[in-house]
Amino acid sequence: MQQAKHHICTECMTGVPRGHKFCGRCGAGLPDAVMSGETQFFSDLQNPEKARLILVYGDDEMEGLSYHLKAEQHLLGRTGQLEFPDDSFLSPTHANFLYRNKRLVVRDEGSLNGVFLRIKGKADLHPGDLFMAGSQVFRVDLAPKPPGDADADGTYFYASPRQSSSFRITQILAGGTAGMTVCSLDNTLRIGREACDLNFPNDPQMSLSHCAVEEANGKFVLLDNDSKNGTFLRIKGETALTHGDYLFVGHKLLRVEMTA
Repeated sequence: MQQAKHHICTECMTGVPRGHKFCGRCGAGLPDAVMSGETQFFSDLQNPEKARLILVYGDDEMEGLSYHLKAEQHLLGRTGQLEFPDDSFLSPTHANFLYRNKRLVVRDEGSLNGVFLRIKGKADLHPGDLFMAGSQVFRVDLAPKPPGDADADGTYFYASPRQSSSFRITQILAGGTAGMTVCSLDNTLRIGREACDLNFPNDPQMSLSHCAVEEANGKFVLLDNDSKNGTFLRIKGETALTHGDYLFVGHKLLRVEMTA
């Protein structure tokens, strides 16, 4: 088959002889893709190396909107490429969605409230980590060690009998202050609406038995009990994302969608 002798100008559709970089009729330059003969997608939305973010929750009038991540990086916050100026829980520059080795990653840009990623069944947990269940934010800590020493005059502090405990979970309130705290009596603490160690009967986004923290040999695991709305762990630095991942940033719930 004889090779075509002309390119087609994308501006005026005039034939341009091969080897020419500009259209002889309108003077427009030929794109590199035309010069190389590379087949293009109808739209960049078809590009399997690009992703979208879907706003699932956070702004009633905007829910369902899609944000196409077609650049190399996309700053999200009260300012930036993904801008939510009315979300007071977002930092001005909160997170960055960027491509690294053709994979989408999210990076926390030192935000006050962090980026929370929905766990898939279970995730490793470390003392000091924050996680979300329902509308609540929690922190896991090692149980404090009692001083056990007398004061200067030899008097011991009178207190309730102490039960053995390896860790505790603390509810985090506005401003970072501590709310309810519960210490483990065995190796598991459960969170939900009813019949758990920490109960939130008035939280409609919390499942009856939502999640649990388990400890074994000094290591911790966060378990989601097939809750309706999921359990979210605050990321550290940056993490890779896959199709169907859910993220909480500020007061926004976002879903990741890959084209491929």
